Amino acid sequence: MSDIPHFPLAAVVGAEELKLALCLTAIDPRIGGILIEGPRGMAKSTLARGLADLLASGQFVTLPLGATEERLVGTLDLDAVLGEGRAQFSPGVLAKADGGVLYVDEVNLLADHLVDLLLDVAASGTNIVERDGISHRHPARFVLIGTMNPEEGELRPQLLDRFGLNVVLSGPTVPAERGKIIRRRLDFDADPVAFCELWADQQSALKQRCEQARALLPTVPLDDQALGQITERCFAAGVDGLRADLVWLRAARAHAAWRGAWQITAEDIDAVAEFALRHRRSISSPSAKAPPPAEAPLPPTPPQTTPGNTPPDEPSESPEGGQGSWGEMPAQAMPVGMRREVPSWPKKP
Repeated sequence: MSDIPHFPLAAVVGAEELKLALCLTAIDPRIGGILIEGPRGMAKSTLARGLADLLASGQFVTLPLGATEERLVGTLDLDAVLGEGRAQFSPGVLAKADGGVLYVDEVNLLADHLVDLLLDVAASGTNIVERDGISHRHPARFVLIGTMNPEEGELRPQLLDRFGLNVVLSGPTVPAERGKIIRRRLDFDADPVAFCELWADQQSALKQRCEQARALLPTVPLDDQALGQITERCFAAGVDGLRADLVWLRAARAHAAWRGAWQITAEDIDAVAEFALRHRRSISSPSAKAPPPAEAPLPPTPPQTTPGNTPPDEPSESPEGGQGSWGEMPAQAMPVGMRREVPSWPKKP
């Protein structure tokens, strides 16, 4: 873990929805990572780096936008077979991210085949490199965080669907919150060590809560009752395929563990519904809150517009994993009928 202090996740102002989604993915990486949409100055890299500090390894790796496939997966030196009798493997970004966070800024501008490969490894937890009949495999278990600005280009629907959760950051920040954001940033810049020490108790409590949830997770059953509710609502939302059902169920279980509960309830299902459905819901589908009645067909409804703003272009954040533009924002506005309470975060005394 790096000795350079990072802005504590517990000290971030607002962005409650994103902070919750980040922690749920850390509790169960099999959820499949998070796609974050939003403009510049939303502290996306700061939030992702703050999440890394909550994991055991604290590893935070950024994938450069112009990365090649070899840079991503690693390389095999077959010439070493002649001298050493075995192929020599040079690790890539996936190996370095094992146990931590892999952050991909402007993932929508990354080549499709690299996004596909990245998502394959994130889902399996194993990276396999093959060359001329020689193969090497290594663990690559990480929390995948991708960001994008829709105005700069969309992801293909097949790739969009493979991100477990989707969160949108949008909306202006009220003056009181803006002042709090700026004051905390100034305090951190003036003395990062002292600032982190000030928030050490809150950050430690957040880390402990994630660890306890990870330990509790295997004991929370993926029961048929919860699955039945989710499958009906996925059908009502008109989603294609079955990935939404699986992601939603896993995220609901992680939320139950986050609450310290032993069973998935309606509270958990509702809390993560928009995370799982937003990027998968059919534009012309009815609301996902409840399935349509079986007795009579529903009247035609106008297409729904996907929530979230499309603000001006956001410059790429530093390939070296720098914090980039600063300015945490509150959680995105949710569609009517989908608002929910988010668990409170540790507060500064």
